[in-house]
Amino acid sequence: MLKTQHSLLAQLDDLEAALKEIENTWEPDSEIYQVELQRQVLMNFSYAYFAYFHATPEHPDWSPLWNPVYALQPNPDDIYLYTPIRGDLSYRVSGRRGSSHLLTFTSQQGMSGMVEGRDAIRGHHEIDDDDFTVDASGDIDILFSAERPAGYQGDWAPIDPQATGLFTRFRSYDWYREEDPRLSIECLSEVGPKPRLSVAQIRQQIAEMARFPGRKTRLYFPLQDAVKDVVGFNQFLPQKMDGALAKQMYLPAFFQLAANEALILEVDIPDQVRYWNFQLNDPLFNSLDYVYRLYQRGTSTSQQRWPVSRGDRIRRPWSSQLARHRGIPRGRYLRTLVWR
Repeated sequence: MLKTQHSLLAQLDDLEAALKEIENTWEPDSEIYQVELQRQVLMNFSYAYFAYFHATPEHPDWSPLWNPVYALQPNPDDIYLYTPIRGDLSYRVSGRRGSSHLLTFTSQQGMSGMVEGRDAIRGHHEIDDDDFTVDASGDIDILFSAERPAGYQGDWAPIDPQATGLFTRFRSYDWYREEDPRLSIECLSEVGPKPRLSVAQIRQQIAEMARFPGRKTRLYFPLQDAVKDVVGFNQFLPQKMDGALAKQMYLPAFFQLAANEALILEVDIPDQVRYWNFQLNDPLFNSLDYVYRLYQRGTSTSQQRWPVSRGDRIRRPWSSQLARHRGIPRGRYLRTLVWR
């Protein structure tokens, strides 16, 4: 019987290393924080299989990115899909546009969790449905490449020569009635058949999977702690960010409630805004279960007011069974003149 020279568990030491990030949470000695971080590490480790084993830049295919399961801060209105790409290859994305409120594509070098730190994520190019054509049948057809081919008259989107990933967002206001896009992606450059992975390649990908959760945590924890360090609790800090987030204005804050308290959020929605929402995250930056804990979203551009509470004293969106005394309300405005 053949004995493996490398046990699986021996290749996963970096998972334990990720748990050391408990020191950077709000309550490092709390048992519930410790086990919730363990859960987050396993969540991100599970996602990493898609990232490292499903598709390749030469043989792209969409896989889940962020959603109600892979919940490290997705927008609840968005469905995210991802594929690896290479900046020296050309790709065609085609299919049915659907009726979701917004469809975007972002290409970049480096994806969170696959590289160490924000500085390694660069070379962003983003387009949305204001930038490409939807034909009379509701279909789209977009070429992605580093340079536009001479004489090409169709829809084209640039990608950085060092790009490693492409992801798309389906953003909906009306989850029940809006139809999701149905999209395919294919590599137009000449590549060979998809090969079988070697022993060394599989081991390398397993090692990368194990490093993934720690990289994610080291990226997101400082992001949220920086806001708390500036404004403390129960106050928003408007932020303009760069890269793939440059078109959005973010409004993060941190709430802290006593058992008999509720936090009233009151916001004047800008007159000019393509999209807005507010969501709740837990202290580890995960989106709360937004199927059963609703958050605030809408199309109206007026003053919005809603409560956040620890229990079910106030039966309104967000207040039902929140079961937390701390968390993160996070707002976003897309394409607004506010704070520009």
